[in-house]
Formats: sequence, structure tokens, C-alpha cells
Amino acid sequence: MNLSLGFSTCPNDTFIFDAMIHGKIDTEGLKFSVKMADVEELNREAFEHKIDITKLSYHAFAYVSNNYALLHSGSALGRNNGPLLISKHKIYTQEVNELKIAIPGNYTTANLLLSIAFPAAKNKKEYLFSDIEEVVLSGEVDAGLIIHENRFTYQAKGLRKIIDLGEFWEEKYKLPIPLGGIVVNRALPIEIQQKIDRVMRRSVKFAFDNPRESTSFIKKYAQEMNEEVMYKHINLYVNSFTEYLGLEGEKAIETLYKTASDLKIIQQIEKNIFVEKN
Repeated sequence: MNLSLGFSTCPNDTFIFDAMIHGKIDTEGLKFSVKMADVEELNREAFEHKIDITKLSYHAFAYVSNNYALLHSGSALGRNNGPLLISKHKIYTQEVNELKIAIPGNYTTANLLLSIAFPAAKNKKEYLFSDIEEVVLSGEVDAGLIIHENRFTYQAKGLRKIIDLGEFWEEKYKLPIPLGGIVVNRALPIEIQQKIDRVMRRSVKFAFDNPRESTSFIKKYAQEMNEEVMYKHINLYVNSFTEYLGLEGEKAIETLYKTASDLKIIQQIEKNIFVEKN
């Protein structure tokens, strides 16, 4: 069976998907037609219901939960790995509501977390995530919401942290921070959904057991990132929750959606969020 599969070029994604798309594990007869793209583009593919399996920001999932279900493997959750709100000059958190803020996409989980922390901050403009530091430096915006490898580079450019939204979330809810997950089309038979979940978990386990096996594949798409930053990025976003969410991971995701729906940021999700377990 051939399935369309979308994920980003970020090291954490290429690291966990390498084994399943390159035949390094048992895929139980599944084959994959791969599309690699920025997460916001993948979000749009899911909005249009065009893809069978895809990486998706947790924010975007709230809008497609009728059509997609979350796998128990492949997610990016963790601690000390949330998005950062940064600025060129010293800014206090009580000033955030008045700022013009660059965000990496309306449907990113980063923007959802910013909305939870600062519901009154409405002056936002979307930019490609890799351009955000530059528009903050140029003064085009007052602050920027950074994700991915930019959390390792902003200080070297003279930028300052206003707030770590991961720390905000963890202090308030005592749970890991949910960032992105892997979803599967609900129209697929449940047995296929479960098979995909097993294959995803197998691929993540292979990556953990053979961490250098995927280096060439990761480097191919890591742009100018040096190897040290590449593996820092992986270590930040790939952990035990990626192999299997477990009860704590599931609770973190459910808490994110309940909090956002209570604040009227998203509508309440009616369907069961996760793929039915075997």
C-alpha cells in the first residue's frame, strides 16, 4: 500500500523518518511517497485534506481533528524546548501586549502558546521562521517568536529573550510542552492507522539505537547548520515522548487543547484525539 507522507526538513524530522522511508525497518508492506516542506505548508496540505500521514503543529491539528488522528509515536514534546519571544532591546513581559510581533505562522503551536500566555497580544505578522531574527534586528517588528535552531543563534546576534514560552507552560501546568505531532487520515482503515503507528514507533526506535545512521540524510537538508547544532536540535526535540507518548504525553496534549478552548482560541475538539490503540 502506497501512502503520501509529509514531514519537514528539520533535523528532528529527518532523524526519525529516515529508517521508515529508506527501508531500514519492517514497514509491514507500507510504502511512502514523501513530500518534504515547511511545517506551515504541511499544515495547509492537511487543511485541504490532501495527505495520508503528515507532521503537523498541534495548533493546526485543532482545525483538522475531524479528518486526522494523532499517532502515539513521532511527536515533539519535551522540557526546556519551547519557543522563545525575543527582542533587540530589553522588554518586560507586561509590555508584550503592545508589541508588533513576528510569528512563524498563524497555525504554529508557537503562536498558540503565545496566545495562551498573552491573549491580548493581537498585533502579529507572519514570517518564514528563519527570517524572524533579521526582521527583529532591522526594527521592522518589536519582537519575534523563534522556533527550531534559532534558539541556538539569537544571542550571538545580540538579541534578548523576553520569555521562554516552554518555561511558562511547564511552570504553570507541570507537564511537558507539546509542539508537533504526526497525524494519519481517519479515512484509512483502523488497521492501517495502527500499522502506521507501529511503523513510526519502529522508525524512532531505530533512530535512537543507531543515531549516526541517518547523518547523511539529515545533513542533506540541514542547510548550513553545522553538525554540533544539528545534533543539539535533535536532542532538544527527540526524546522518549517521540518513541511513545504514554499517559503523561497524552495528558500534556489534552491539557493544551482544553486550555486553548477555555480561552476561546480554538473550538473544543469533539473526536478522540488519538489513533485507537491495538
